[in-house]
Amino acid sequence: MPAELSVGLAEPAHQHGIGVVAPFDFALDRELWRWVPEDVSLYLTRLPFFTTPVTVEMAVACGDRRAVRRATRDVLTPEPAVVAYACTSGSFVDGAAGEEVLRRTMVGAGAPAACTTSGALIDALRVLGVSRLAIATPYVEPVTRRLVGYLAEHDVRTVSCEGLGLLGNIWRVTYAEIVEIVRTVDADDAEALFISCTNVPSYDLIEPLEMALGKPVLTANQVTMWAALRAMGRVAVGGGRLLRAGVPHLEPGAA
Repeated sequence: MPAELSVGLAEPAHQHGIGVVAPFDFALDRELWRWVPEDVSLYLTRLPFFTTPVTVEMAVACGDRRAVRRATRDVLTPEPAVVAYACTSGSFVDGAAGEEVLRRTMVGAGAPAACTTSGALIDALRVLGVSRLAIATPYVEPVTRRLVGYLAEHDVRTVSCEGLGLLGNIWRVTYAEIVEIVRTVDADDAEALFISCTNVPSYDLIEPLEMALGKPVLTANQVTMWAALRAMGRVAVGGGRLLRAGVPHLEPGAA
């Protein structure tokens, strides 16, 4: 490099990293980036493609241990501080035991710490002291029912739930559709509301919905990035009561 070009050039800041294992149809990479500080990078990889529509069978396929192990190893080269499994249905479809297996699989593949979307949801509910939840999903009814069962295993009661019944193209759900289903599913006895699926856009909706409903609103991408950054001792960028709650640093491998 010519001497005159090097004058005044500062070295780039050291980037801490989060490895992200996402489903093959995940289309909201930019939304994940919005949650992270400028000195944190995301290293994303996709799970194998399936022709199955968004059903229980597809969720089970997304949680296949061999695929998750391989995807985890794919993102380890840049040395992320944590690996996040960013799929809600794939991490709740086999219940609490299945979610734990996913985390153990990622740590066993070499991840220094690991979290899943559904595990992050449970941690977020505990931080907020929530045990009665309303849930809005894009799923068909059998998939939504698996989420209700997963929450029950963690002593969280679903007081109301509603699904859009989509079998694909979930990333095309609009903010207007999300607001409508949230209005439908909210209940007086729900202490908080959860919008499921990492392929549902939600970043700009959380604070307006919390103001309108008067209660915490959690979303799949929000809790995933919150948990991953929390494992690094960092705080997510964005709004919502969860991000304003004081939370301790997690031990490696916890979610």
